[in-house]
Amino acid sequence: MIRIVVADDHPIVRTGIIALFAPEDDIDVVAEAATPDEAVAAAERMSPDVVLMDLQFGASANSGGADATRRIRALDAAPYVLVLTNYDSEGDILGAVEAGASGYLLKDAPPHELITAVRAAAAGESALAPVIATRLMDRMRAPQASMSARELQVLELVAAGCSNSDIAAELFVSDTTVKSHLAHIFTKLGVSSRTAAVSRARERGLLR
Repeated sequence: MIRIVVADDHPIVRTGIIALFAPEDDIDVVAEAATPDEAVAAAERMSPDVVLMDLQFGASANSGGADATRRIRALDAAPYVLVLTNYDSEGDILGAVEAGASGYLLKDAPPHELITAVRAAAAGESALAPVIATRLMDRMRAPQASMSARELQVLELVAAGCSNSDIAAELFVSDTTVKSHLAHIFTKLGVSSRTAAVSRARERGLLR
């Protein structure tokens, strides 16, 4: 029996996912969570095989799905984490994979694809939506132009209108480190300004 925890801040989504798995004899939803902290607590308490994790939770949440994934994967006898989200920017994908997610699916995936992905994750296999797999393969083919997860964080904060000092405070780094990240970002995107960097990143699907 595959034991799963469903983590999503929308009750109707959780209810729909639970109903989807109900007819499956080999899958049992043992807990649901509305926040990242609840997901981590449920993973620790219920010892599931797989945690189905959204990436973005409500404004009241202290952290996001990627951070919760990292915390869950650090547990003893850690369950696998399968991301199920609406977000498909490179920053979201890399953040989840680097946090330890075994799979990444979009919420418009067909039901049978989600069920198959849960079984694959429980078996220790990766489960990536085709569009996500393509993104990762493209990144591997062009490593020189790829952004690190930290560079993507900086880029997202630049897009949000943050100054270098704001970014440094948000990421707990120095202004000098932020400037270094920006220099690498400009080089990889072939631009010379913050505005151009944001525009180019959106063209390439690095930012949503």
